Amino acid sequence: MSEPEPEIVDGLVKGAERLIRTSERPLSRVVVRSGEASVEMEWPSVPQAAVVVEPVLAVPDESRAFVRAPMVGTFYRAPEPGADPFVRSGDLVELGAQIGILEAMKIMNPIQADVEGIVSEVLVPDGTQVEYDQPLVAIEPVGS
Repeated sequence: MSEPEPEIVDGLVKGAERLIRTSERPLSRVVVRSGEASVEMEWPSVPQAAVVVEPVLAVPDESRAFVRAPMVGTFYRAPEPGADPFVRSGDLVELGAQIGILEAMKIMNPIQADVEGIVSEVLVPDGTQVEYDQPLVAIEPVGS
């Protein structure tokens, strides 16, 4: 069997890193494969006392709307480094107001609010890699 191309291995490692970063709970093993190439990572099990349990709401929070990522990319809260963010918690946003930028394949895509309301929480830090349909900003809708 021949050695896989370095680009394939780099892609596999980045895919594994993305899985680790976005996992909602600690992982003990990750395997990412592309054809015959694979990257496998395994950690010793976490002691039970070290496990952090977060409360889970039985009823989904329907009082808030979420502006979601329309694609995979890097989320930016401001038009340029050092500038004020498009929105902050407590801001009133109108339908269609820009709340951020999503960079995908070197293209800057404006992200707009699809509901009018008060920003209750910005869920993603500036410069964060996000996945498709990931909630970016929580908005408490106003009006009907």
